Amino acid sequence: MSNGFHEIRFPLRLSLGASGGPGRRTDIVALSNGGETRNARWADARRRYDAGTGLRGLEDLYELTAFFEARRGQLHGFRFRDPVDHASAPPGQAVTSIDQPIGTGDGVRTLFALSKTYADAGGATVRRIEKPVAGSVVVAVGGVSLASGAYSVDSATGLVTFAPGLTPAPGAPVTAGFEFDIPVRFGTDRIEISLAAFKAGSAPSVPLVEIKP
Repeated sequence: MSNGFHEIRFPLRLSLGASGGPGRRTDIVALSNGGETRNARWADARRRYDAGTGLRGLEDLYELTAFFEARRGQLHGFRFRDPVDHASAPPGQAVTSIDQPIGTGDGVRTLFALSKTYADAGGATVRRIEKPVAGSVVVAVGGVSLASGAYSVDSATGLVTFAPGLTPAPGAPVTAGFEFDIPVRFGTDRIEISLAAFKAGSAPSVPLVEIKP
C-alpha cells in the first residue's frame, strides 16, 4: 500500500457531502427447481464514493482540481473519511478503549492489528482498519485502559505494538477505540468540470475507489 500512496486526507469539507458506501460481489446461480445458490466472490466489501456531490462552489472546484493534480489522477492513493462510518463507535457516541476487540493475549504476542466488527444476531464480519487517525487510538487490556506510553500505533498500517514488559497476559482480551480513514484512489484520470453546468446545479462526477491490499 505504501507504493503510490500519499498519507494525506481528501479535503474534509468535500468528503462530508460525498455519496457512496460498501459494495460486495455475489454470484447467484438459478437452479432448475426454482431455487438458487449464492457464492461470495469477495471476502471483504469494497467501498466506492462520488465526491462530486460534496462540491458547493468555485473554491471547492479549485480545491478538488489541486488535490487531483497532486495525486496525478489515479496514480497515487490517499486517505478519505467516510461521512457516516469513520470511528470504532456508532455515530454520536464517543470513542472508548473497549469499543472493538482486536485480539487475545498469549503472553508472547506484542503486535495487534486494528479491526472493526459488524455484527447482529444473524452474523458478523470483521473489517481490517489500516488507516487510523493519528492520536485517536486508545487501547485496553482486560477492560483496563492503558496509558499512551504502553503502546505505539502505526497510523499508516493500523498496527498496535505493546511496549517491552507490557505484553498482554494469556487470555486477556485486547480492545481498542479509534477514528479512521479509508485508503482510496481516484476512479478516473479525468474530471469534467463545466462552470455553466455547475451553476445550474449539476456537479461533476468524482469517483473514488477503495484500495485493497
